[in-house]
Amino acid sequence: MTGVAIGLDLGTSGVRAALVDEVGAPVAFASAPIESARRRDPDTWWDAATRALDALGAQADFGGVRALAVDGTSGTVLVVDEDGRPLGPASLYNDRADPEAVARVAATAPLESAAHGVTSPAARLLGMSARAGAGWLLHEADWLAGRLCGRFGVSDENNALKTGYDPIARRWPDWLAHCGLQVALLPRVEPPGTVVAQVLPAVATRFGLPGHALVATGTTDGCAAFLATGATAVGDGVTSLGSTLTIKLLSDRPVFAPRFGIYSHRLGDTWLPGGASNSGGAALARHFDAATLARLSARIDPARDSGLDYYPLPAPGERFPIADAALVPREAPRPVDDVAFLHGLLEGIARIEALGYQRLAELGAPALRRLRTVGGGAANPAWTALRARILGVTTAPARSEEAAVGAAGLALRAVA
Repeated sequence: MTGVAIGLDLGTSGVRAALVDEVGAPVAFASAPIESARRRDPDTWWDAATRALDALGAQADFGGVRALAVDGTSGTVLVVDEDGRPLGPASLYNDRADPEAVARVAATAPLESAAHGVTSPAARLLGMSARAGAGWLLHEADWLAGRLCGRFGVSDENNALKTGYDPIARRWPDWLAHCGLQVALLPRVEPPGTVVAQVLPAVATRFGLPGHALVATGTTDGCAAFLATGATAVGDGVTSLGSTLTIKLLSDRPVFAPRFGIYSHRLGDTWLPGGASNSGGAALARHFDAATLARLSARIDPARDSGLDYYPLPAPGERFPIADAALVPREAPRPVDDVAFLHGLLEGIARIEALGYQRLAELGAPALRRLRTVGGGAANPAWTALRARILGVTTAPARSEEAAVGAAGLALRAVA
């Protein structure tokens, strides 16, 4: 098997690698785990990437590879010297920043900035940037790409967003310096899928890559997962039905709504706003295990309305499409028949999904035109048919659920 682009997905539990052909279709896939106790060690990321690439190379020929790109978890950051050597452990995406630093960001950043919050990368970097010998403040995807090509100090517009980057003005804003961040240490930011440099000769030799293969800027894991589905047109939406319900919509204009936790990643001349509800699989798991869900779902007629008006939640509180920290689950009255009850729950989550896309449209995004679904809920045919009825849009299969495939697609853009 041969392919022309490689994507590396640096996730919380490991590195996944995908090889794709000229049209972005997956050719081969491999992965390597990262021990949770060593997740903060950048050298461990490189070790896992090496093992994933070795496993991928055992399945396919790298002789035709023209470019590589990396995606990483949004908000995982590290400090390196001018040559890219880490100056201590990384700060993970879910680490809480010093409260004083969070307050400084809150006092200076515009309300619509994605840099707000207790886990703000900008706030965490305020203290990290004071490390002796600091040369660059990087995101994990930036660093791994730098290991491939030897060029550090370059990032992409998606990973940089939560660090305070302004995607509309396309620059690091002045408020970052005003809150005390050493902006001279911030990387140059390019659109995802921009050529950075050729792979290092030693890297090409080590993995059997052509010497002319290029490394391109990547993106966040969430954006890469969206791109992996094959969604490319304005109005394309992707719903993730996991423990929670998450939606993303390709838009021709940005949407910023802090009340709902909505900000927009930039993808060239398009935008990717989205929202996350607390509803989803965790709300269903309060009542049924996986085996029971599958058995009962098979008895649901998705063309028929349940007659129930539910708002399923795993606990009080909602973020989107309703912003209400005290919102209580609405799951009554409960029918005696479990099939009827599950029918109402699935329908309720589908209505929340529909309201989510409606909310994005009310905030300025285009109307949903075509829908793809990923996550465990995508494997439930009754729920899929029920959702299609309630949302009233065309559905399409996801090309892939692997973020590495989306990163490989960005590598393709760099050599198109």
